[in-house]
Amino acid sequence: MKNEPLTQLISELKKTSIENDVKIWKRIAVDLEKSSRQRRVVNLYKLEENAKPDEIIVVPGKVLGTGEISKKITIAAHTFSSSACDKILNAKGEILTISELIKKNPKGSKVRILG
Repeated sequence: MKNEPLTQLISELKKTSIENDVKIWKRIAVDLEKSSRQRRVVNLYKLEENAKPDEIIVVPGKVLGTGEISKKITIAAHTFSSSACDKILNAKGEILTISELIKKNPKGSKVRILG
């Protein structure tokens, strides 16, 4: 069974990668093409450990709410757990879909993949 929104996102990532000659979008597309069991899952404590304040992080998979986050960071992911959303917003962070991030930052500048 095909996941139509995911298929559209992967196409959008590849197209943006080609149009802007940016490798990061292609890399994220390749990660999202993997089976759901192989996709990345990142807990908030990992984001707290590895992200710098005001950084833009992409998780080509799901963000889970285990742990705490105190930094104001922008996180784009395929999906978020509800507890992760609450904790990120409470830390004054920003939550985006990967599509929203592509529209805001098509060149992928200062974007880092985590997971």
